[in-house]
This record gives sequence, C-alpha cells and structure tokens, in this order.
Amino acid sequence: MIQILLLLAVIGLAWYFFTHRRKANAKAWVKIGFVAMMLAAVWAIARPDDVTVVANWLGVDRGTDLMLYVLIIAFFFTTLSTWTRFREQELRYARLARAVALQNAEPPRAGQARGAG
Repeated sequence: MIQILLLLAVIGLAWYFFTHRRKANAKAWVKIGFVAMMLAAVWAIARPDDVTVVANWLGVDRGTDLMLYVLIIAFFFTTLSTWTRFREQELRYARLARAVALQNAEPPRAGQARGAG
C-alpha cells in the first residue's frame, strides 16, 4: 500500500514539474537531474532490495543508509544553490538601486553651498 502512495506522490511531482515548466526558469542540467532523480525514486520504491544491493557494492550496510546519505548530499547542494542564488539576487538589486539613484540624481544648484542642509 505504501509503495502505491509513494509512486503516486512521485507521479504527482513529475506532473507538477512538467506542467509548470514554463514558469520554472531552470537550466537544462537541473531538469535532467530532476528526471534522473524521479526515475531513481520509482526504481527504489518498486525494488527496494536492489537499493540494498547497490549499497553493499558501495560499502554501505543498508539501502536506507545509502538513501539517507544521498538525501544529505542533495540537501547540502540545494541549500548552497539557494544561498548562492539569493546572494546574486541581492547584488543585482543593489546594482539596480545604484543605477536608479544615479539616473535620478539632480545636479547641485548654483549658489547652494555643499554640505549645507
């Protein structure tokens, strides 16, 4: 029963991703990575014993441990990517604010002393 619910969740996420792709401004490699993760999720849900076999090949005792390690790495990647994106956005806003301030700047009037306010 849980496998059916998990597969429905993966299908729902894939449907959402592909129907809203016009709004998602992601690079091609991010989309390919998303599709690969979706396929891996379906495979892991449908054949959990295969994940344990792969984990054993990689020197990990259980498939669930391997999945946890992969999720931790994905979480770190997502966190770093989000932080980098927000930082770049902040720099763009600062540059825009400077450009608008310079564009709307008024020259000092004749006879007006500098620093007098």
